[in-house]
Amino acid sequence: MDELAKLTELCRRLGANDDAQAGTMARQLLRRADQLALERGLTREAAMQHLLSVLVHGRRGEVPPGFPSAPPRSE
Repeated sequence: MDELAKLTELCRRLGANDDAQAGTMARQLLRRADQLALERGLTREAAMQHLLSVLVHGRRGEVPPGFPSAPPRSE
């Protein structure tokens, strides 16, 4: 199973509505990992690890480590 297929399956398990959405999410993760690796001087693996951490924490409704939490909105 190649990297895209593995990420697509992961996105499906994390709640993508259908195969098309899971595939789109997986391709975006791959593209963004490449961008982060170039921008921040990371390895591609480190960039992907960061993105997957953000994805999993966000799925749980948590703020990922290293991200400032947003101040409460005043309405």
